[in-house]
Amino acid sequence: MPMSEQRKLPTNTLSGVNLLQLQKLSTPVTIGFNFSSKMVGTKGIIKVSDKFFTDDEISRLSVVAPNVVLNIINDYEVVEKKKVVTPDELRSIVKCNNPKCITNNEPMDTIFHIVDKEHGILKCHYCDKEQEMDKVELV
Repeated sequence: MPMSEQRKLPTNTLSGVNLLQLQKLSTPVTIGFNFSSKMVGTKGIIKVSDKFFTDDEISRLSVVAPNVVLNIINDYEVVEKKKVVTPDELRSIVKCNNPKCITNNEPMDTIFHIVDKEHGILKCHYCDKEQEMDKVELV
């Protein structure tokens, strides 16, 4: 099942591989960069055989690649295309960049609310610190 990223961001493609721990799968994973795209010029592709992503995995992927399109292929035919959408809330995906936040000092899950999807602005549920999605550290 390939996922084609709709912009030229090889770093995000590799972040997606790490985030989803694809290197631990026993099935083939193929990664490609700089494929031609009529819509955006070039794109990256991650092809994963025999893997169906959970909603949680797709939410995690949306943090590093918010414009990703998930293609489901059966018998060499694209049977479904899903545009990945960043959810309104992220749980246990991103680390708060406020060193005084309780999530950095106690063993607990982080919770972030997306306050501006267009500009990628997140707000910590506990300390109200805002941060940009493209500058976050993943948990």
